[in-house]
Amino acid sequence: MQCPKCGAELPEGAESCPSCGEPAPSSSAGETNSSGLAATRGKVVYAGFWLRAAAYAIDWLFVQIVGGLAVVTPLLRRAGVPADKAWTFLMQPSRQMIAINLAGAMVAWLYWALMESSAWQATLGKRMLGLRVTDLAGRRISLARASGRYFGKLVSALTLGLGFVMAGLTEKKQALHDMMAGCLVVRNI
Repeated sequence: MQCPKCGAELPEGAESCPSCGEPAPSSSAGETNSSGLAATRGKVVYAGFWLRAAAYAIDWLFVQIVGGLAVVTPLLRRAGVPADKAWTFLMQPSRQMIAINLAGAMVAWLYWALMESSAWQATLGKRMLGLRVTDLAGRRISLARASGRYFGKLVSALTLGLGFVMAGLTEKKQALHDMMAGCLVVRNI
């Protein structure tokens, strides 16, 4: 049996992990399947395409609102752009616009990567819909893996969206970026 926190091998009958001190999972908490994921009634439920798309829509809306209020609005004020001229400014290429776009991209990356590597293992949209992101063994992913998963979405998009559609077609409901990062999106049961 492996530690659910650090992945170290647990000695038979151990009450906690010798590496990190995490309490060992009890045998009454459920069994694990061949990939190490906690199983409910012997089966892990992977999140399909439409459920993941709905979670993404919630997250995108949240990032747009918060990013607009926390990043774009202050940058526009700093640039001295009046509120009634903001749209005109945003449509013209300039160094300020490049800075705003880069700041927005950083906000999105940090949101997805930090949330999916957090103890929640989910963004707000995924959490609302009962989903979480794990590695292939069902453990919490690192910030580096979450970042790789986030930037892997660019590859999924560059395939004309087919990388995303794979989440509805593969056995474990993995999109291309999930496969690249070695991740799963599972439903909490």
